[in-house]
Amino acid sequence: MQVDFPYRLDERGRTGATDDDDHVRDLVEQVLFTSPGERVNRPTFGSGLLQLVFAPASDALAAATQLTVQAALQEWLAELIEVRDVSVEVDDSRLEVTVAYVVRRTQETRVVQIARPV
Repeated sequence: MQVDFPYRLDERGRTGATDDDDHVRDLVEQVLFTSPGERVNRPTFGSGLLQLVFAPASDALAAATQLTVQAALQEWLAELIEVRDVSVEVDDSRLEVTVAYVVRRTQETRVVQIARPV
């Protein structure tokens, strides 16, 4: 069992736990939503995704986001996952990121879809 993200207390008042598959998804989410410079001892950790949501929605933003997300996931989670596909769609004021990956330990394919207003 792993510590759940975001941190929470379970029904017994102890640190919330999660299984290995959910933990990997949590790690993907942490990479996506952490801005470089946010972690004290890992200044390059993160993808900068949240900074991109303030840029004007465009095809260029979608392409930049796709490259940024894929590079960050490969850098920080390469030993846990193999990134198969990152797609980014911009629709007026909404940015949607979909990440398809294979969990190396189990060889199972997973998909994470995250949408944020821009």
